[in-house]
Amino acid sequence: MFEKILIANRGEIAVRIIKTCNRLGIKSAVVYSEVDFRAPYVKAADSSCLIGPARAQDSFLNPEKIIRAAFAHGCQAVHPGYGFLSENANFARMAEEEGLVFIGPPPEAIALLGDKTASKTLAINTGVPVVPGKGNPVETLEEAIDACHEIGFPVLLKPAAGGGGRGMRIVMNIDELPEALEACKVETLKSFGDDRVFVEKFIVRPRHIEIQIMADRFGNVIHLGERECSIQRRYQKIIEETPSVAIDEALRQKIGQTACDLARAAGYTGAGTVEFILDNEKNFYFLEMNTRLQVEHPVTEMVCGLDLVELQIRVAAGEPLPLKQEDVSINGWSIEARICAEDPSRGFLPTTGMITRYAAPQGRNVRVDSGVDAGSAVTIHYDSLLAKVAAWGADREDARKTLIKALNGYHIEGVITNVDFANSILAHPAFVSGALSTDFINEHFEDGKSKIPPSKENLHYMAMAALLVYHSRRNQVRNSLKHMLPSVGGGETSQSIIEYVVRAAPDVFKIALKVSKDLRTWNISVDGKTYQIVAPDFEYYRRRLKLQIDGVSHLFRLQYQENHIRAFFSGIVRTFEIYTPLEWSVAHFMLSEVKTSQENVLRCPMPGLITAVSVEEGTMVRKGQELLRMESMKMESSVAAPRDAEIEKIMIKPGQAVETDEALMKFKD
Repeated sequence: MFEKILIANRGEIAVRIIKTCNRLGIKSAVVYSEVDFRAPYVKAADSSCLIGPARAQDSFLNPEKIIRAAFAHGCQAVHPGYGFLSENANFARMAEEEGLVFIGPPPEAIALLGDKTASKTLAINTGVPVVPGKGNPVETLEEAIDACHEIGFPVLLKPAAGGGGRGMRIVMNIDELPEALEACKVETLKSFGDDRVFVEKFIVRPRHIEIQIMADRFGNVIHLGERECSIQRRYQKIIEETPSVAIDEALRQKIGQTACDLARAAGYTGAGTVEFILDNEKNFYFLEMNTRLQVEHPVTEMVCGLDLVELQIRVAAGEPLPLKQEDVSINGWSIEARICAEDPSRGFLPTTGMITRYAAPQGRNVRVDSGVDAGSAVTIHYDSLLAKVAAWGADREDARKTLIKALNGYHIEGVITNVDFANSILAHPAFVSGALSTDFINEHFEDGKSKIPPSKENLHYMAMAALLVYHSRRNQVRNSLKHMLPSVGGGETSQSIIEYVVRAAPDVFKIALKVSKDLRTWNISVDGKTYQIVAPDFEYYRRRLKLQIDGVSHLFRLQYQENHIRAFFSGIVRTFEIYTPLEWSVAHFMLSEVKTSQENVLRCPMPGLITAVSVEEGTMVRKGQELLRMESMKMESSVAAPRDAEIEKIMIKPGQAVETDEALMKFKD
C-alpha cells in the first residue's frame, strides 16, 4: 500500500479523495494554483504545493509541474480525480515512466477509449451496439454536409476527443450546420487540443444510462449497476440517480455485462464508466467510456455500500478486487444534485464571486461532497461545480423527498447557484413519475422556471414562513423598547389576533395570525384556510427556518430587508412584501411595474475571456446573429444580438477579460 498520494486536482473531488486517504492511513499531498491557496482542499491535505497561476494550462494541465510536486512531497502515486489530466494518456505514461503509480487505467486503455474512432471500432468488434454515424471525423463543412445527408437529420456533432458533453451540438437542419460545426470545433480545440468532429444520428428523447465498472490487474471485471443521468443542460448532468426506473433486472444484467465485456476487451483496470443512450424501445447504444472516476459516483457508493476511491487505490497498488459480481447488491435508492455556480434564468451562464455565507445541509441519509466554504472565491478559470448533495432512501420517493428537504436547507450567498433549480426539477410531476429524457429541461422549463405554476399550498407555506420571521423581528424590537413605553405614552399590545397582507406578485394573501404566549405554537389563517404551526425559537437574522406545518416538518431559506423577504422552498423562489391592513390600503395604489427604455448597449452576460468578435463597426445585424464568443469556466459561449440593429462601436477585442454587465458593444440609435 502507498504511504503518500498526490492528488492532481482541486475542489470537491480533492476533498473527497483526501477523506478516503485519511481513513486508510495514507498521507495526502495536493497541488494548487495562485487563486486556490485558501481553498478547503488545501487545508485538508497533509501537504500542498503551489504549481502556478490560475490559468489551468499553467497549473493543473501541466504534467511536468505535477510530477515534480509528487516527488518533492515524497509520493509514490498520483490520483488524477476527474477533469484536467484524468483522461490524458500522455500524463499517465509520463507518471509511470518516472516511477509513479497512476491511479487509473493503463495509458494504452486511456488512449484507446479516449479516441472516438478507436473506441467505436472496439465496441463494434466486441458486439456492443453503436449509434449510426460516420466512422471517421469530418474535416470540412462539405464533408459534414455529405455526412448529414447520408445519416439524415437530426444529427449530433460530437468532438473526437474529451468527454463531459463539451463541444457537442444538435443540428436539426442544414441551415444550422455551418455555425454549429464551427462552434463545436472551436470549443473542443480549446478544451482538448483536438478539433476533429464526428457526425452521428441524434436519437430523439433518449435516456442517458451509464454503467459503473471496476476492474483489477488479474482479469476480474465487475459492474456496480446503472446510473440514470438524463437530466442535463448543455450536455452537462444536473441530477443523477441509481437505480433507473427504466431498467429492469434482465436489462441491467445485459447492459452491465456488455460494459464489462468492453472494459475487458480494452485491457482496462480501475474505475470506469461506460455510457449508453436508451431509446423508447429499450434499445441501448454505446456512447463513450469515461476512463476515470465519475462526478456522480456518490450515488453508486450509497446503494452499494462501497468506497470507489478505496477500490481505485487498492487496484492500483496491485490488489485483486475484494468482491465478485455475485457479491454486488443494490440497497435502496440514491439521487444526487450537482450544485453549480450558474444562473438558470440566463441560460445557465456561469457566475463568479466570493462566497459570503455558506451552510451545507445536514441530516440522516444525506451526503454533501463540497469544495467550498465561506470565503471561497469562484473564478472564471475552473468548472462551475461547487458541491454535490446526495440522498439515500429505501425507495425512489423516499430519496427524492430527503434530497428536496436537504436542498431547502442549502444556503449559499455571494454567487448565484442552481440550488433552487435542482429542487424544482425534483418537485416536477414528470420527474416524480420517472418520465425522463435528455430533453427534460427543454420540455418542462423555460428561463430556469418550471412551466407548471407552484401550488397555492406551497405559496401559503412560504408566506407563513416569511411572515413569522417578520413578526418575530417586530417582536424583538418591541421588547427592546419596553422600558421606554411609559415615557412615550405607549403600551404593550393586547391583540390576540394580528392581521397582515402579504404580497408575492402577482399573488396577494390575507393572513390572520393568532398570537401564542410561548411564541412557538401558532394558528395562522391564509385566505380563510387555517394551519397549525410549531416553530423553533428564531431570530430575525436567521437564514434557515424549520417549521412544522400541520404535523409535517418543512425547511425554508430566507433573505430579507425591511418588509421584503425572499423565500426559497422546494424549488420555488418568491419575494414577499408584508404590510399591515392600513399600510396595504395605501401601498397597493402605488404598486405598478416600471417600464424601462431599451438600452443601446450590449452588456456582458457573465465574466470571462473574449475569444472572438464576429462583427465590425457599421455592421447591420439581425436578432439572434452571433456578435462574439467568450470562454468562462471551461465553456465556450456565443453572445447573440438581442434585436435588429447597426453596430456603432465595439469596446472589446479577442483575448480581453470582461466582467458581468461590462459594456461590450453599442448599437446605433
